[in-house]
Amino acid sequence: MATTRILIVDDSADFLESVTRLLAALPGVTVVGTARSGEEAIAETERLRPDLVLMDINMPGMGGLEATRRIKAHEGAPRIMLLTNHDGAEYRRAGEMAGADSFLSKLDFTTAISAMLPRP
Repeated sequence: MATTRILIVDDSADFLESVTRLLAALPGVTVVGTARSGEEAIAETERLRPDLVLMDINMPGMGGLEATRRIKAHEGAPRIMLLTNHDGAEYRRAGEMAGADSFLSKLDFTTAISAMLPRP
């Protein structure tokens, strides 16, 4: 089975821990790293070469939109899914313009992942 290598980017340590734990329980998924800012996201993407980056939009310093633009400017860039607590149309448009492959609210994302987990 092929493994999808994922980098998670969010300024919330609690969110990083929760999503890492949820994804680790899924077959075929490996969390290769985490980052807490846009700057770290760029560096870790170059270093780890993930297949998918889960990127928060709003972070101190360089936000997820600018980090997405910079990552997507490179050949062979990974897929980027923007995650946010704000699910407005303006955020979706900004994500598309930045080059993101998809956009999902954090609530919808964690609900979908939780539903995929094996039941005891």
